[in-house]
Amino acid sequence: MTIPEAGTPSEPARMPVEVRRSARRKRTVSADIRDGVIRVSIPGHFSATQERHWVDRMVERMTAKHLPPAGSSPDEAGKALLQRAERLAQQYLGGRGIPSTIGWVTNQNTRWASATPAHRSIRLSHKLQGMPEWVVDYVMLHEMAHLIEPSHNAAFWALLTTYPRTETAKAFLDGAAFAAQRNLTGGQDSL
Repeated sequence: MTIPEAGTPSEPARMPVEVRRSARRKRTVSADIRDGVIRVSIPGHFSATQERHWVDRMVERMTAKHLPPAGSSPDEAGKALLQRAERLAQQYLGGRGIPSTIGWVTNQNTRWASATPAHRSIRLSHKLQGMPEWVVDYVMLHEMAHLIEPSHNAAFWALLTTYPRTETAKAFLDGAAFAAQRNLTGGQDSL
């Protein structure tokens, strides 16, 4: 089932939605974006009310993560990340490693980011959003270094020696991954 784009003068239009029911799916709901369509996969036994609840929830989640904030266009959001990448490349990589495309994605749950040197593209996990800027800068530089040197060899790591917070950022990300794997939450009362 495909739900057409919604939108009112006060609410921006959203991407079309396709709902996929599966008899094999028992409890989980997932969503992704393919060819400009939000695809929501739900268990086949869900009622119409459950379907509407989960479709609304997943569309809201995907829209928040993939569409730029109100008042900005997708081009503006991409331009901001690209400008940041260009600044980092000039400052730390001698102007090399600038991607042709860079953006936030929600389908990377086991990696902080990835790069495709053949396309000069970088994808940043939405899980980085809200982390300190110096951590995101490190991840961007790490992926930009892959556009220069694809493997994790000595030449690759030598590219990152110019960024002064490489080791601290790596430790931060290791701690974040450790906490996430154990469903730990921070807070002053946690100790």
